[in-house]
Amino acid sequence: MIYERQKGVPKFKCTEYAEKTKEYVVLIPIINEGDRIHKELFRAKRNTISEYADIVICDGGSSDGCTDEKKLKKLDVNTLLVKLDIGKQGAQLRMGIWWALQRGYKGIITIDGNNKDSIEDVPYFIEKLGEGYDLIQGSRFIKGGRAINTPFIRTVSVKFIHAPIISLTAHHRFTDTTNAFRGYSSRYLRNKQVQPLRDIFMTYELLAYLSVRATQIGMRACEIPVTRAYPQKGKLPTKISFFKGNSELMKILFKNAFGIYAPK
Repeated sequence: MIYERQKGVPKFKCTEYAEKTKEYVVLIPIINEGDRIHKELFRAKRNTISEYADIVICDGGSSDGCTDEKKLKKLDVNTLLVKLDIGKQGAQLRMGIWWALQRGYKGIITIDGNNKDSIEDVPYFIEKLGEGYDLIQGSRFIKGGRAINTPFIRTVSVKFIHAPIISLTAHHRFTDTTNAFRGYSSRYLRNKQVQPLRDIFMTYELLAYLSVRATQIGMRACEIPVTRAYPQKGKLPTKISFFKGNSELMKILFKNAFGIYAPK
């Protein structure tokens, strides 16, 4: 089924392999992740994650065969959403969030599709959502979390630049703010003071914004320990280039700090 572009939501194609079966959904934004997404989904299958939440792929237009229908079905994927419009990660997440809210999920968990994150920890996010938290941030830097082979420059930039700025903006201490492994309550995402479905969120703006908005408006937030593991060798699985990507992230951080993304 094709959903035409509407305000705040890109045009996209939806292929449902199964009906809604759970109260929570895992949204995995990807683009050309190759075998990394299959390895991640295999880990999810091995840990019976589909018994806790429906698994949905939010594809940005992959051309490397990683969204092969037979493979996704075999790995317990519930639905494939494919963006047919402009925008990057922010547009993929808006597509997924709109669709998930329309389908009536109580909460959404997001996780990258490059096999760096501990997808087996999804039940702990659901547990916290069930306790009434509206934003659950996964962190490799708190007790119980594990940071494996994290590049030195990433550790420094997160701990001493990104996390402090986000924490000051949110009026709440966070430790791993570039980590997209998170949980959001539908109550948070539907709140009129939040409004995540806006075209201003094209790249990484939405992640930064949703990190701070919950506590700014008095909603409940917490961190839980997760694992993020980088490969020992080879190219880093990331879409953020060192110079251009990081400079764009800094611009987003400061726009966020000055309230540029808050609803007018």
